[in-house]
Amino acid sequence: MPSGSRSALSRDAVLEAAAGLVRQHGPDALTMRKLAAELGTAVTSIYWHVGGREALLDALVERTVADLGEIRPGGRTPEQRVVSVARALRRQLRDHPHLVALVHERGLTERMFLPAQQVLVREAHAAGLRGARAAEFVRAVQFQVVGHVLVERHRERAPVQDPGEEELWRGESAGIAGDDAALARALARPVDTERLFVTAVRALVRSLLTG
Repeated sequence: MPSGSRSALSRDAVLEAAAGLVRQHGPDALTMRKLAAELGTAVTSIYWHVGGREALLDALVERTVADLGEIRPGGRTPEQRVVSVARALRRQLRDHPHLVALVHERGLTERMFLPAQQVLVREAHAAGLRGARAAEFVRAVQFQVVGHVLVERHRERAPVQDPGEEELWRGESAGIAGDDAALARALARPVDTERLFVTAVRALVRSLLTG
């Protein structure tokens, strides 16, 4: 291929295109031929910039880990700051499911979460937590985020339910609510996962900070 064509392509451009393919179609869709076609170049050019597929996957994982590490807390109180970290981590995990799966498959899940843990450690120390209490705080928040995301993903990928939650709580199950008709109506409505997440994290963080 002409040297000018090779120099016009950068390693960052290759990794960005590879990340795009994984985001859209999953890791199995990432082949050197598809990537070359996406970039409008030859397969040999891809090899020249990033090496073979395994080297490409390693570089993509490193890039993903670095990107997921960019979390900056916001807010004036410890509770607000930690909730902002939890929301940012949830958003990152939700926005990059295939890339996160790729990181997990390469055995780097703990490394991926380390930057978020480090941010939470600083917030725990700033709130006066030390030692085992601080460690419990960090892990409880992390597990809350990951668990919530896993439930969300499971609900989104599950087959259409018949009857669904809405129908169940408008029908016979409404009687379980007794005289709490507002409860039955609320459970019949679609879940606001963002609001539920924030409510759960706030309650968790508040109890850990004051317990």
